[in-house]
Amino acid sequence: MKAFAALLDRLVYTPSRNAKLRLLADYFRRTPDPDRGWALAALTGSLDFPNAKAGAIRELAREQTDEVLFALSYDYVGDLAETTALLWQTQGDAEAPGLADVVETLRQAGRTEVRGLVSGWLDGLDATGRWALLKLITGGLRIGVSARLARVALGQAFDTAVEEIEEIWHAVDPPYGALFAWLAGDGDKPDVAGRPTFRPFMLAHPLEERTDLDPADWLVEWKWDGIRVQLAARGGERRLYSRTGDDISAAFPDVLAAMDFDGVLDGELLVRDTADPASADPAAFNALQQRLNRKTVSKKMLAGHPAYVVAYDILFDGAADLRGLPLEQRRRRLEAFVAGHGHPDIELSALLDAPDWESVAALQAEARRLGREGLMLKRRDSRYEPGRKTGLWFKWKRDPLTADAVLMYAQRGHGKRSSFYSDYTFGVWRGGELVPVGKAYFGFTDAELAQLDKWVRNHTVNRFGPVREVEKRLVFEVAFDSIHASSRHKSGLAMRFPRIGRIRWDKPAEEADRIEALEAML
Repeated sequence: MKAFAALLDRLVYTPSRNAKLRLLADYFRRTPDPDRGWALAALTGSLDFPNAKAGAIRELAREQTDEVLFALSYDYVGDLAETTALLWQTQGDAEAPGLADVVETLRQAGRTEVRGLVSGWLDGLDATGRWALLKLITGGLRIGVSARLARVALGQAFDTAVEEIEEIWHAVDPPYGALFAWLAGDGDKPDVAGRPTFRPFMLAHPLEERTDLDPADWLVEWKWDGIRVQLAARGGERRLYSRTGDDISAAFPDVLAAMDFDGVLDGELLVRDTADPASADPAAFNALQQRLNRKTVSKKMLAGHPAYVVAYDILFDGAADLRGLPLEQRRRRLEAFVAGHGHPDIELSALLDAPDWESVAALQAEARRLGREGLMLKRRDSRYEPGRKTGLWFKWKRDPLTADAVLMYAQRGHGKRSSFYSDYTFGVWRGGELVPVGKAYFGFTDAELAQLDKWVRNHTVNRFGPVREVEKRLVFEVAFDSIHASSRHKSGLAMRFPRIGRIRWDKPAEEADRIEALEAML
């Protein structure tokens, strides 16, 4: 546990991606099995302790600490695990637990056993170890390491392409003994033949406005406003994978039901507009969001938000690997595949008529009005290769929307910014009242963050746990991809991908945008 805690502690205070990769790779090389396997599972979100809840941790901490002191400390620190780790008063001289012991014991523990186990482990650890233990248990690491970054580091540790690891990832289970044996040269590569495994996506480079491409060399499609998915069906097994390789099959049984084929498709996951059944266009992205990150889906949800896929590409037709073929040939195979399959929930992505660059630009300009995210341009002769390959695929997204909004609430961030107020809720005017329309974190320099953090502290008017309400005086210029109606928000609106463009120190709050301006963007 001590080595894992030291790793997490260093990762939190290491902003550089390359430095994080080096730390992770070194840990995977040096740490023995099964500890490194359980650490990898924790970093990739593959651990679940159903009987260990954050509420139990909070109760443990309050039993040892004055309730007012705990509340004040939590308000200052802003993180339950860190607050508990710092306040914990050790009892006796317990021995520090090992990572494998913690994981394997918790997986078997009943709900009534968890509190006693955790209390004993906390007594055997220092503050850093206690923090790491509690982060492990609650599942909220928040250390700036994504599941894919962990797999990239694993590949670097053993000089193996991450694409090879990703293709077998869903065929191995924690603590990944067979995976590490293969990577270390002590075992065979796990066999995925005949399994619906994930194949890394081919990605596109952003395209700013340019006219040096010959449209005759490119296929042009809409970039749909959904999420990129891979449909994999082999030997009677069916899987739906996200762009990052996560298995999201459980959330979309209706899509799995449509996958009565043998092959692998690349496409866009969308939801039909049940409010307008006659429309051929999908519902807005927020309708799709209702289906994401669910372990089970109710009949009501399936009926109200039916999912379907627009197919872009075909990677496998049966057992035949088509990724080495030029796009034009794959496209013909895809057309035949979709037509032969004939299921209404798997549609073919239409090719757009764009004989010259002016036509391409005109289509891009129409994207927002038509509810599209932009355009995709793909070289006709491109093979399907994982990752972003220079000059083969481009995405030309619609221009972002912007609004001037007033800062209403601030909350402490996580990781290295946990001592700063860096998460902000902002709103616009409805009559004489501000109503919240979005939340975003601050992504500028440390100096600017410190300046804004000081402003928040000096202009606080109320507190709600880790959240501060501030004077309604500071204006942000907020950029966002789109805006949708939402019954979950007081304003009736929800922004998609809001980000703070700049702070308008010069602009009076009364001159910020009104709700009517945002409603006009719907």
